[in-house]
Amino acid sequence: MKIIKKKKWPEFFNKMLTGEKNMEVRLANFKLKKGDTLLIKEFNPKTKKYSGRAVKKKVKNLTKFDIAKAYSLKDIKKYGIYEIELK
Repeated sequence: MKIIKKKKWPEFFNKMLTGEKNMEVRLANFKLKKGDTLLIKEFNPKTKKYSGRAVKKKVKNLTKFDIAKAYSLKDIKKYGIYEIELK
């Protein structure tokens, strides 16, 4: 099992931190499997800085699918999309 670091904007990070949000959709441009851990770091896109807050979430289930609205069609065709259920 490995730890994968990802950044998340403050409004979404807070929901994940409180447990209100337990699903994650990401461009599937990285290797991930059930049992891996996501280290989610809060990142402010306006200041382009990390806040220092982070949360670890274990990958409970993983489904790869295509979705044309969230990412460019070129990237979707190349990588696919992850839907990540966390616990």
